[in-house]
Amino acid sequence: MSAAVTANAPMAALYQEMIIEHAHSPRNRRPIPGADQTIEAVNPLCGDHLTLYVQNDGDHIADIAFEGDGCAISKASASLMTSAVKGLQNDAALALFRRVHSMLTTKPVGEGPPEGVGKLAVLSGVWEYPARVKCATLSWQALHSALKELTLSTGSLGNETEEAA
Repeated sequence: MSAAVTANAPMAALYQEMIIEHAHSPRNRRPIPGADQTIEAVNPLCGDHLTLYVQNDGDHIADIAFEGDGCAISKASASLMTSAVKGLQNDAALALFRRVHSMLTTKPVGEGPPEGVGKLAVLSGVWEYPARVKCATLSWQALHSALKELTLSTGSLGNETEEAA
């Protein structure tokens, strides 16, 4: 966990409990038959793998789910991600991807997680463990790929997806 979180032991325990809960009982873990997009993602370093299913309805994510196996961080991150982006406009999902990707990969500026990440803050300390960053970002990279594919097929998100890669 980050220095800000470890300074507050009860908060760190709550974050750890939420990660374990999402890992043991992941939300949106199911296939979506006939999904608009199906993205396969693999972390060759540890063997985590997932399939992300995205059902898009015009300019928003109507449904999103995943299947696969991996470590607790990987499953919890996928569960939290699918819950957070379901129903979002595509550009809002992309903006959330950028905030979360930054939170997962870089030391925070100031105390606590960045604004606008909500419950995803439970993953805010992952950047301190480089071997776990790929686990936590696997589902997010799959989401980014899905949004990028959508952009290529519809042109609906402009050039924003290139900035986040």
